[in-house]
Amino acid sequence: MFVVFLKSIITFLVVFFVIRLMGKRQLGEMQPFELVITLIIAEVACIPMNDPYIPLYYGIIPILTLATLHILLSLLSRKSVKARKILSGSSVIVIDKSGINYENLKKMNMNIDDLIEAVRTSGYVDFSQIAYAIFETNGQLCVVEKPQAQEIEQPSGGENGDEADAQKALLPLEIVVDGKYIEENLKLSGTEKSEVMRVLEEKKLRLSDLLYADVRQDGNAYFSPKHSPAFCSTVTISGGSNW
Repeated sequence: MFVVFLKSIITFLVVFFVIRLMGKRQLGEMQPFELVITLIIAEVACIPMNDPYIPLYYGIIPILTLATLHILLSLLSRKSVKARKILSGSSVIVIDKSGINYENLKKMNMNIDDLIEAVRTSGYVDFSQIAYAIFETNGQLCVVEKPQAQEIEQPSGGENGDEADAQKALLPLEIVVDGKYIEENLKLSGTEKSEVMRVLEEKKLRLSDLLYADVRQDGNAYFSPKHSPAFCSTVTISGGSNW
């Protein structure tokens, strides 16, 4: 029992030293090769601790080897742009001036729901306010907002002529995702499918050509086709106060 205790302490100190040597990045900020090395170190460290009959150096040597490999790869990544591209990959633009980039989403093995979640996690709910969205090599999403976001003001009201609220909060509700209607959201927003088809027909598009579409409480809708520029339009809705 004492041997297992002693091996655990030594392994902890070695792993702690190696992790400090690798830097202070959070797990979600690591480059792919850094994440792989970290996961392997975690697995290797358990081998000598769990079995008192396995020599300690069976875990120490692989950990130190991986730490050395990390240092060499990091140095190579700093010195060579080509090596950095191979080891870490390249940033990928998923939203540009034409809207959602369908081809780049496929290259990243992502679907539109993954993109919606990533955009919302970054603090944005309205695709029409985004000029560019870029997935960095560490998986983080960088969002560049359009310089002039539309502001919708409420009309002045009240018997005493009180000033209106500065802005009305609008929450986009997705109604089409990857060429398919979101039935519950159509019902919630009061948007008829005929309204969606009317807009698509005006642009000479089919439903299957549409990657994403959403609608706001004021009837303004955002459409992003798979292979043509995104655009905004207006649809008639009857449920603007329901969400």
